[in-house]
Amino acid sequence: MATQQRLSPSLPKSRPLLNSPTWRAKHHLLPARERAWLSYDRAKTLGLAYNITKNDLATLSQNFWDLHTDPITCLDGAATTLLTIQYNLSAGTIVQFSEGRDDLDPLIDDLLKFRKIGQFMLTEVGHGLDVASMETTATQLPSGEFILNTPTASAAKYMPPTIPAGTPTIAVVFARLLVKGEDYGLRPFVVPLNDGKQMCKGVKARLLPYREMSNPVNHAITSFHNVRLPANALLGPFEKPDQPHLAFLQSIWRVGVGSIALASIGVPASKIYSVIGASYSLRRSVGDGKKRVPLLHFRTQQIPVLTTIAQAYVLEAFQKWAAKSFSDVDQDLRVRHGIAVCFKAFAVQQGQSIGLAISERCGAQGIQVYNMMTNMHAEGRGIAIAEGDVLVLSIRLATELLQERYELPESANPSSLLARHESGLLEKYRHILNRAPHHRSPEVNNFILPHCQRIAEAIGHRMAYDAAVSAGVSPDLIDLFVASVVQYDPAWYSENAGMSIKTQEEMQAKALDAVLPQVEQLIAAFGVDTYVTAPIVSDKAWNSFVDSLELFEGDSVVALPHESLLRAHL
Repeated sequence: MATQQRLSPSLPKSRPLLNSPTWRAKHHLLPARERAWLSYDRAKTLGLAYNITKNDLATLSQNFWDLHTDPITCLDGAATTLLTIQYNLSAGTIVQFSEGRDDLDPLIDDLLKFRKIGQFMLTEVGHGLDVASMETTATQLPSGEFILNTPTASAAKYMPPTIPAGTPTIAVVFARLLVKGEDYGLRPFVVPLNDGKQMCKGVKARLLPYREMSNPVNHAITSFHNVRLPANALLGPFEKPDQPHLAFLQSIWRVGVGSIALASIGVPASKIYSVIGASYSLRRSVGDGKKRVPLLHFRTQQIPVLTTIAQAYVLEAFQKWAAKSFSDVDQDLRVRHGIAVCFKAFAVQQGQSIGLAISERCGAQGIQVYNMMTNMHAEGRGIAIAEGDVLVLSIRLATELLQERYELPESANPSSLLARHESGLLEKYRHILNRAPHHRSPEVNNFILPHCQRIAEAIGHRMAYDAAVSAGVSPDLIDLFVASVVQYDPAWYSENAGMSIKTQEEMQAKALDAVLPQVEQLIAAFGVDTYVTAPIVSDKAWNSFVDSLELFEGDSVVALPHESLLRAHL
């Protein structure tokens, strides 16, 4: 049952550890602004510990993926956000265009060593994912330089944390390149934003309110006003591309990398959910003084807890397969992107469902920030949107697959339930598409688009199953995983696989019975106890937590109403 575990690197002692006792006790009591600032330090600490190199970014090495599956990433989502923007989106994009550009090497090194903070600025307030409508402009001057401008309020860049944070900050900014009045397409530019203390001339940033429940990030709305850029600020060739859309998609390649990299955080998150849910369910008991049983005795507790454990093992196997396949440069770029979308769709679906299920089964404790789950769930919602909204990504993938523009890797187990479900959905919606006048018709809008995420999730389920089988994950865990996936679409399995609801329930019950005796062994093998800061996992942790809370005492005596008056009133 044991799986290989990669321990987090030893973090420099000069920096506060994310999971230090001080952080555990005091972090959530700090003002949001102070917590947001601390996250920069934590991002740097973790980044330097992994010693990410230019080659790691260019080749998507195992070191790069290990960074995104380290359990410590779950302890401060703000730090993780800053870290993945720094390395994947900012430095990664610059590395992508660095061949033959020796002038970029010092900047890349500054970003890798956190001597500069890197940001990535694509989305605009008024356009969101509709990047074709981007308004930000970079106009070439006769000197070869560029003038960067935000022509309207709707063109301001949305979300990236651009305000001064003590370290000079640059960004990869996407803008419409205008040359002598001609549109040369959407291009990336390297733009200085601030010197760590104040914004650069012509750059304005408005700090957004902090998100509730998640670790705070200094998200901002940023605009540019006649910002002069040198000729070498442009990344990539100057010439107008023959296929502007394809050139743009290639320039935002790191967004695709981010889809799978950020979703990979779901691996340690699902392990942490498992440990909290199982430990709490074993620790808490109910009954009279003579006969008490742990909460895990009840099926209502077993279903979410054991299912989360099974899904964690399967997701880990899927992540390893997906990262390896995605990193294969010999594979069709569309296929690589499709694998990332299916992985993200499944990871997000699983993360959101288990986050709610486990926290609800912890009762009042489940909604307390100090027990980690509300934070992780809120940050999981952010991952669903970041680096490509999972719904939009699914729509693009599903419509392209239904049009048979390309195919994703076939199942190694085509007769499995999940493979049959995948092929059944594709066949059903392909039939609808073939009967429609065109792929933008009302029929497609009404009867296919609402099911595109379901299609991507179904493919992800099948890929996860294949990966788990190939990786040698315990059959007991795989059976429980399959039983849990069937619950996402019980009608299809009833109508197309001959599985009545009773049969589906019996399959789940059998799988739960097989996994239940292994619970403690399974969660111990995750090796994430060091990163579980929730005090409800043990009596010792709870008592220590209570002792750390601010105590209010006194000698005041408050008089109650006179007894006779009280009786008369009653």
